[in-house]
Amino acid sequence: MAGPAPTEGPELVPQDGVGEPDALQRLWTPHRMAYIRGEGKPDGQDSDGCPFCGLVRLDDAEALIIARGSTVYAVLNLYPYNPGHLMVVPYRHVADYTDLTAAETDELARFTQQAMRVARKVASPHGFNIGMNQGVVAGAGIAAHLHQHLVPRWGGDANFMPVIGHTKVLPQLLAETRTLLASAWAD
Repeated sequence: MAGPAPTEGPELVPQDGVGEPDALQRLWTPHRMAYIRGEGKPDGQDSDGCPFCGLVRLDDAEALIIARGSTVYAVLNLYPYNPGHLMVVPYRHVADYTDLTAAETDELARFTQQAMRVARKVASPHGFNIGMNQGVVAGAGIAAHLHQHLVPRWGGDANFMPVIGHTKVLPQLLAETRTLLASAWAD
């Protein structure tokens, strides 16, 4: 015979959907928690602590910078969706696309075109996703400093690994990708 119903303990925690097996493998990356919390992200007009403003003071290889222009530079994304995922970033700490100067807008467009040419030469992608997220609610990870993403795409790049294996395959280290793209950019 069952005793009285418990008044506390794990039995009272609703179990529907909590801890249900989902067959996903987990790769714990505690260092990402600082990013999730927004630590070190610029939140306004001040460029202090802005990673995009800080990158330009580093060596290109160390910063994963592919090419530098007069008003913008191209840099690999530290958390790429696909191999060759890069960003075109203005040197000036500016959040809104409509606040770019004509020279910045022009060079951002020309760098994006060159990035496409270089990616085609180096990796032969079948297509690209190109764009920018304006504002935190639009998905910008660093909303205070505008940056345009260029993500090379291949047929089947969303194959069984992420869908069934729940694993993203990046076949090349970022430093190697940077070297290939920077060399091809100079050609």
